[in-house]
Amino acid sequence: MSLPLLIVPVIIILYLLNSIKILKEYERAVVFQLGRVGKEAAGPGLIFVFAPIQTIVRVSLRQEAMEVPPQDIITRDNVTLKVNAVITLRVVNPIDAVINVSNYIYQTSQFAQTTLRSVLGEVDLDELLAHRDRLNQRIQTIIDGHTAPFGLKVVSVEVKQVDMPENMLRAMAKQAEAERERRAKIIHAEGEFNAAAKLVEAAALMATQPMTLQLRYLQTLTEIGVEKNTTIVFPLPMELMNLLNRTFTEPAKPVANANSEIANP
Repeated sequence: MSLPLLIVPVIIILYLLNSIKILKEYERAVVFQLGRVGKEAAGPGLIFVFAPIQTIVRVSLRQEAMEVPPQDIITRDNVTLKVNAVITLRVVNPIDAVINVSNYIYQTSQFAQTTLRSVLGEVDLDELLAHRDRLNQRIQTIIDGHTAPFGLKVVSVEVKQVDMPENMLRAMAKQAEAERERRAKIIHAEGEFNAAAKLVEAAALMATQPMTLQLRYLQTLTEIGVEKNTTIVFPLPMELMNLLNRTFTEPAKPVANANSEIANP
């Protein structure tokens, strides 16, 4: 067999081997035949691509995390912030991801930046810090609506970091400290109120049983004696204190008036 006859089979074999493409489980191939795309993406597994009649574009179906660069945002209450986010997305329709957009990652990033500024600019700072999950869901819905024609699915959007000015951080720290002091005062006042209510109940109960007050006096003396104090304060009944107070504070009656009172009872 001559040499040219041997070269032809070798070229055919090499061409067939080069036409073999193996796609992994998470890959799909958009096959173009004479510039036209098929109805469905090929793969996974073994496929044949006969160049130059056919060409393929490999598309990964795995989730991809994309970080949105920090954006300057002015909230509704005129607070300037720098906010960045992380978007998780995946391709659900490889043909649309190849045909309808030149670079779906770049396109999604641009949509995410504008959506992040517009959504967070409509809320106050307190709402941004307190209801971040709700804002994440709203941003995800908007971006998902923009990327659906590209065959993409936005799995999640998370606001990653919120950078605030130093003066705003100091103001928030003062506000938090004032709030803690307010709560402490309220709790202390509630404790005083409850204690006073209990004392009123105890006084009302002792008023019905005078012997209870005497027992309380004795209990107090016992507690004082345990401490071995040199000075003992003995509590006296309020009636006795009132009598002594009237005795020493009321002026004495004149003798003449007293005799006339005796003569004329």
